[in-house]
Amino acid sequence: MEERRSLELKPVGIIHSPYKNAGEVPNQEYRREKISQIEVFEEFEEGLRDIEGFSHIVVIYWFHRSQRYELLVKPPGQDSLHGLFSTRSPRRPCPLGLTVVELVAREKNVLKVKGLDAIDGTPLLDIKPYIPLKHEKRPIEVGWLEGKLGRGKS
Repeated sequence: MEERRSLELKPVGIIHSPYKNAGEVPNQEYRREKISQIEVFEEFEEGLRDIEGFSHIVVIYWFHRSQRYELLVKPPGQDSLHGLFSTRSPRRPCPLGLTVVELVAREKNVLKVKGLDAIDGTPLLDIKPYIPLKHEKRPIEVGWLEGKLGRGKS
């Protein structure tokens, strides 16, 4: 059996969100209209140069309150169990979160964003620009979610 390796992650900021606990976060992205603030620590502020030119960014964060996980989960609104890795459940062996958000504004080291599904106080691990040609592959299959994705207007 291969030895498990540990790694150390260094947060580059903190998320300030209107959601105080996971139960307050809307399940569907198009329902997340509230503005959150991503505070990048001042030592990393220079790394935000040119970010304003992007309408959307990829935010990677740590589900800091996630303490346990199960390999089979029942997502909200579903009647059957699905494998953890085929869901977006925050309860994971390595609780990383990843979301594409709309960048509304930048004020020095603070980014105002729309569509974030993290709770207040969540550690920020990284930010990357959302580049559609790199991120969108065709054709896209959505597995067990086929026909279950309620999509709102963009």
